[in-house]
Amino acid sequence: MDASSIDQLQVIVDDQSRLGITLILFVMMLSVSLTLNLSDFALMRREPLRVLGGVAVQLIGLPLLTLGLILLLSPPASIALGMLIVASCPGGNVSNVLTRAAGGNTAYSVTLTSISSVSAAVMTPLSILFWSGLYAPASALVTSLEIDPLPFFAQTAVLLAFPLVLGMVIRAWRPAFAKQAAAVLGPIGLAFIGLLVLVGIVQNLSIFIATGALIIPIVILHNSAAFGLGWLAGRGMGMEAARARALTFEVGIQNAGLGLVILLSQFDGVGGAAAIIGTWSIWHLIGGSLLAGLFRLIDSRKLGPRAAERET
Repeated sequence: MDASSIDQLQVIVDDQSRLGITLILFVMMLSVSLTLNLSDFALMRREPLRVLGGVAVQLIGLPLLTLGLILLLSPPASIALGMLIVASCPGGNVSNVLTRAAGGNTAYSVTLTSISSVSAAVMTPLSILFWSGLYAPASALVTSLEIDPLPFFAQTAVLLAFPLVLGMVIRAWRPAFAKQAAAVLGPIGLAFIGLLVLVGIVQNLSIFIATGALIIPIVILHNSAAFGLGWLAGRGMGMEAARARALTFEVGIQNAGLGLVILLSQFDGVGGAAAIIGTWSIWHLIGGSLLAGLFRLIDSRKLGPRAAERET
């Protein structure tokens, strides 16, 4: 399949599906905000430079790296758009789980996730519009979809901000209820996204088959580069290994489900972009788990000789 054909592929989204997708977005963002505590931001006061540095790598470094890959690979416009949407999304709670599994600094991970989640209402739509405008084919595609920047930004910001503010208010007002609700809504949100990806793959199997040979290598390269950026940036800022690991997962694990919902609701379900985001939402879990296992293997080998010395 040539580039022009990929850009013509489209995931059909009717009005009922669009309403369902909006509901999924609401549940996702509400479940995230219900878990946010003021204590999650305390590290910002104690270590502002490291926190701001980590946030900058997420919000600026990853999109910039993505643009560099796009300029190097010159992918079709729809694939570039998908890559930039993923790079513009906040980190997800999965990064906290993987950081813990990898022996990373969980407190630092939670702080970065909280900040990126809260800022997503403004930064995600702004980032999508800004970075896609720097790659001519993606910019032309957005223009052809008749995406008016101001309404897109306003609609997306409101859709993201409302559940975020609501959840944080509930958390401050009724913390016990918020904790219980988050425990229910979190799995529901993940299940909705998983179902959305599964149904999308089944209903648009021809798109994934037609684009798979191009999509999969790009997703693996993009995700690997994101993990590498997080690690190198952390070490470059003088962070110890545990904190650098946390930043690695914060940059490499993105809330691709959010990106997919934004694509389907605001960008007419562009097929190439949907294939990129859908594949990323599966692969980053695989890649992240493998990387966490690698970190633990490194730790076990470092501890092995020390344990042997203690026994003798």
